Amino acid sequence: MIDADTARTLTLEPLSAETFRPYGDVIGAGTASADPMNDARFERYDDLARLTAAGRLGVSIARCRRAASQPVTCPMVERHPRGSQAFVPLAGFRFVVVVAPAGAAPAADDLRAFLTDGSQGVNYRAGTWHVPLIGLAAGQQFLIIDDVASSDNCDTHTLDRPVVVPAVPDLPSPDAGAAP
Repeated sequence: MIDADTARTLTLEPLSAETFRPYGDVIGAGTASADPMNDARFERYDDLARLTAAGRLGVSIARCRRAASQPVTCPMVERHPRGSQAFVPLAGFRFVVVVAPAGAAPAADDLRAFLTDGSQGVNYRAGTWHVPLIGLAAGQQFLIIDDVASSDNCDTHTLDRPVVVPAVPDLPSPDAGAAP
């Protein structure tokens, strides 16, 4: 049981490229200008994230087997010092991102929580401290782009006190109600 007097409750901030810049990149069509492709039947948004790796970059998929209980309590953070790590939802769902700046191991007061709008992904810059991926519903799938060759590319740190992410408001994703 978490002691309410010692845990720090985070505020969910809307995710934007500007507010997330110290931690990495926001991946989304609204963050760059578009160029036509395939006889202008598509718009292409290039160079949305600065991907890095000491080893080999790979593309993976993670599927949430069990949703996190809300509010979410986070006692630890991790970082990947030798490469970036990107997460992009494969359907229009929102997710929570909890981060602290790269550098020395953070304290609970150093963390910030962001809520995506359902169309955004994130790319953590190498060394950015973050809470492991939080699935808000079973079946959610994320495309992951990260270093798949470096087995020692994950540091973990137990926080001085846990942080609590408030329950995510039940709001529709941006494409809710859109025509099929």
